[in-house]
Amino acid sequence: MSSSTNGKKRSSWRLLLLVPFIATLWVPFYNRVEPTFIGIPFFYWYLLLWAPLSALITWIVFSRSDSPDNDR
Repeated sequence: MSSSTNGKKRSSWRLLLLVPFIATLWVPFYNRVEPTFIGIPFFYWYLLLWAPLSALITWIVFSRSDSPDNDR
C-alpha cells in the first residue's frame, strides 16, 4: 500500500473521534430530565454513558491507525 493511501486510511479512522465530541457538545439534544434511568435524569446518564464509549472509540482509532509499518 502506498503511503498516501495509508495516510488516507489513518485519517478516515480519526474522523470517528468526532462522534463523542459532537454527541457531548450538542447540548439541546440531551438537555432534559426524561427518560430517567434508575432514577437518574437523562442529562446525567447520557453524559456518563459517553465516558466509556469515548474511551472505546479512542482505543478503536488508536488500534486501527497506529501500526508498526506506519512509523515512516
